[in-house]
Amino acid sequence: MLTIYLVRHGETQSNRENRLQGWKDSPLTDKGIKKAQLLGKRLSKIEFNAVYQSPIERVVKTAEYILSRRNIPTITEENLKEIGFGEWEGMTKEEVREKYKKENDNYWNAPHQYDHRPHKAEGLADFRNRVEDALKRILAENDSGNILIVTHGITIKAILAYIMDLPTEKFWDTPYIFNTSLTVFHWDGERFQFEMVDDTSHFEKDC
Repeated sequence: MLTIYLVRHGETQSNRENRLQGWKDSPLTDKGIKKAQLLGKRLSKIEFNAVYQSPIERVVKTAEYILSRRNIPTITEENLKEIGFGEWEGMTKEEVREKYKKENDNYWNAPHQYDHRPHKAEGLADFRNRVEDALKRILAENDSGNILIVTHGITIKAILAYIMDLPTEKFWDTPYIFNTSLTVFHWDGERFQFEMVDDTSHFEKDC
């Protein structure tokens, strides 16, 4: 039995400003660092075979704060990076709504009709395919024990949509994923079983 611990990166300055990030990076806030450290404390007794992380710096830094110098093999997986938003990256969600009304409406309300081309972004189908490829490769490389995957909110949604066998039109039916929340599921070689999704019980009230 393989157990996968799935974590979204810590809060960034762009998260705080309600800006879309995609492949564009933004530094972790003090709150993001603190919550990553709290999650690290929660996971400190778990023996991980390996850590898989997106190459984007906000994820790399989150993983560093979680691991806190633990000597665990860390693998950077290109296909775990966030969906590419193209020209939306760095814009606030309100700015995107005003400038790209149709594309924005479809992205959030009819994702199977979302057209990424006007703003030179990554298509949802291509995004889902690469994330699923990454997950399948990770599962093929590990058949037992525990692994940690540190990645992005929409990437986690793509993993959940794959496990739940959701078509793209129901992509947003997956749960909201908070920064530095913990999702845990098991894989026995044939089927998945969730233990928890978007758990934040390690958060402190004042952070």
